Amino acid sequence: MKKLININFLFLLILAVSFASCKKEYGNLNSPTVEDYLDNASIDQLNNLVSGTESAMRNNLGLYLDDIGVLGREMYRFSGADPRYVTDLLGGGNSTLSNSGFYITNVWSSRYRVVKNCNVLEEAAANSTYISEAEKKGYSGFAKTIKAYQLLLVLNLTSKNGIRVDVADPKNLGPILNETDALTAIATLLDEANTELASAQVDFPLSDGFEGFKDAAGLAKFNRALAARVAVYRKQWSAALSALEGSFYSLDGDFNTGVYDVFGTGSGDQLNSAFFPQNQAGEVRLAHPSYATEIEASDDRIGKASMRTAPTSSSGLTSDRDVWVYTSSTAPVPIIRNEELILIYAEANIQLGGAGLNNAVSALNKIRTKHNLGVYSGAVTQSDLVTEMLKQRRYSLFFEGHRWIDMRRYDLLSTLPIDRPEDDIWSEFPIPNTEQ
Repeated sequence: MKKLININFLFLLILAVSFASCKKEYGNLNSPTVEDYLDNASIDQLNNLVSGTESAMRNNLGLYLDDIGVLGREMYRFSGADPRYVTDLLGGGNSTLSNSGFYITNVWSSRYRVVKNCNVLEEAAANSTYISEAEKKGYSGFAKTIKAYQLLLVLNLTSKNGIRVDVADPKNLGPILNETDALTAIATLLDEANTELASAQVDFPLSDGFEGFKDAAGLAKFNRALAARVAVYRKQWSAALSALEGSFYSLDGDFNTGVYDVFGTGSGDQLNSAFFPQNQAGEVRLAHPSYATEIEASDDRIGKASMRTAPTSSSGLTSDRDVWVYTSSTAPVPIIRNEELILIYAEANIQLGGAGLNNAVSALNKIRTKHNLGVYSGAVTQSDLVTEMLKQRRYSLFFEGHRWIDMRRYDLLSTLPIDRPEDDIWSEFPIPNTEQ
């Protein structure tokens, strides 16, 4: 297994220091320098950039999932070290989301560090004389795909407040784009990458998280899967179906086929920060009580919220179930997998209506029967099927970073449970104060 070892990638470490915020300049700290990579990078240097980029994608991933999970009322995050999980994120009392809070600044900086790595990889590959034109397209197609994905994660948090897309020159940053324009830019990046991958040669190593998708054709399928997600966010339903055709979508395929962030116990590697042991005290992730009370009888996805030996409480909140999605410290975290693609297929067909409604029912029944439920028996109307689709997304994609976004996309945030009288449901995070 190819491991992702942070310590081996000096360039990544340089960027981690020099790009803590988009507005920081490169530091001249260690050899090799950024200029060494941009001038005429060797194959080993380019491959280190790829591995460093993939490794950095994992930084603060657990915090990102906490952000989405808590605001979407999937879960509670209790922490003896930081009460803001139950104050700021839930709007407890007079609390609000701060533009200097760790829950946005840490995620923002981590994602943009990866974006910077991707920008440097793209430029370094273009300038290298050691690789062919087809190989340059491989590096660039990978870089643009990952950059688009990282920008999407940031936009998922800030939503209407927008994001920066053009950050290639730290001394001359592009503007903060609104949500619509940012999604368009992300979709364009994915399309550009897909075009490059169509005639690319990919020889660089990738981790086992890309198993089955390590060549140009596989990366293109991954790219189109992300494009399908972006298309439904943009309400471009036909485009979503078209993207699925080029992806690894399979109505009858393994739900867990996909691309993942992977973790390891080796020196310099990192563990899955979204994992907490069952029945732990102090630092805990707990399923929101509604997860169990609203799930259908016999649904095997109840296993994602395992019963604790005893309930635990904090600040007026109580749950008797642990979040049990990532069941070890090295459990992989999906970037995107086939079960989500089946649900995207259902959603796009619902929104297109007509014969698409029956296609959606077929897809939803694949989800239902796989999880020990009977086939859908409700009305075959757009409204009823949207409700069913969102329910299946809730349970199939639990703690994978979707619920809050889904409810926001359908203007249903107001239907999420409020557990304490003065709590609030937030619709977006603020832009960090360092970026304003």
